[in-house]
Amino acid sequence: MSYHNKDLCKVRTITTFLSLTGDIESWKDEIDKASRFCLRLSQEFIDNGYTVQSIRIVTNPFGEYLNTASLDSARADLAFLSELLNASDLSGLRIRFAIGEAKTAHEISLLPELIQAFGDLCNVCVNVGLDEYGFLDNELIHHAVKAVKRISAITPRGEGNFNFTVNFNCEPLIPYFPASYHRKASGNRFVIGLETPDLLVDVLQTYNQKANAENHNDLFQGYYQVMRNALQHHISHIQTIISRAEFDMPFEFAGFDSSAAPSKNCASMTAVYEQMGVEYFGAAGTVEASALLTRVFKSIEGVDLVGFSGLMLALTEDTGLAQGSIEANFDIRSLLTYSAVCGIGLDTVPIPGDTPADKIAALMRDTGTMAYRLNKPLTVRVFPVPGLDAGDITAFESDDLCNCAVLAVP
Repeated sequence: MSYHNKDLCKVRTITTFLSLTGDIESWKDEIDKASRFCLRLSQEFIDNGYTVQSIRIVTNPFGEYLNTASLDSARADLAFLSELLNASDLSGLRIRFAIGEAKTAHEISLLPELIQAFGDLCNVCVNVGLDEYGFLDNELIHHAVKAVKRISAITPRGEGNFNFTVNFNCEPLIPYFPASYHRKASGNRFVIGLETPDLLVDVLQTYNQKANAENHNDLFQGYYQVMRNALQHHISHIQTIISRAEFDMPFEFAGFDSSAAPSKNCASMTAVYEQMGVEYFGAAGTVEASALLTRVFKSIEGVDLVGFSGLMLALTEDTGLAQGSIEANFDIRSLLTYSAVCGIGLDTVPIPGDTPADKIAALMRDTGTMAYRLNKPLTVRVFPVPGLDAGDITAFESDDLCNCAVLAVP
């Protein structure tokens, strides 16, 4: 069967979660341990026919191990960590690093310059919670917005915001950056994240060629079943590879994030919608299809599901979504609406560079309100693009980003 094809299901990331202390001399052993483990497990996957795209290391909150007394001291410590990471022998695998969460106003204030200096080795998040009355921590949101605006101003084309996000109702052990963070109490863990849009499009195409369903519900039940079966097959197989691996594992397996995790280098999630009969992403039927996809990602059995394990709509990481923004098929309010039935919130969304801070804060509060009201993990990762207005087309240069239309913040 076509869904057995391992080329259609890639291991986007092996993400390890570890804790560092203020003892800088201990960092090398911890980084080496994670690097060696990831390399060995990557080889197991490769030997069994799967492509591994990246390995990632996530730490406890950086204020627990970096010297944050000043920007200079934090920068010096992170420079030392970067040297350790760059010295790791990973046989060409891409390594990404997350410094955990920023927990205080002072820590948030350090982020723009740290991200400017270290980029993909300085992924970081802020977790915004509720106060005793059930209101979002608006002070923390405003500090985060200030960081977003500063990152936009000091990194080329504002691309540094790729490495920073604001989390609402997000638990630890998310394998995808920059929402990922770790807590010491969890111990050393690892999580597997997959890239599966190619798989979903393939099984839907095959199903549509053979389907003889007479009504809409039968057709959608068929879509659900073939996508679920395909994901279940690969996730179960990868779990078996892990369980049979004959080497020491200093990290405990915490489970899978079953999200499809699109990128520039695979099928767009918009193609999945089109295979399910939605004229284009943003057309009537988009909410229903989004809900079905969420059901699929939540349905996997026999493994622990962690992280988002839901529908990811990352605007500038998905070629189809990027093109849809240019064609004005949806707006920022549409993306927020779809978040009610899917998984990630407002992710990698370019907005006008001069968007007022209070509007960005209100957008975050809307997203956070949905996250806690609906009890789901949502994030906000917006890119105020210097010099661009709503409708302008971005000119990003990062290998990770697609160019798309800047969306207005109403």
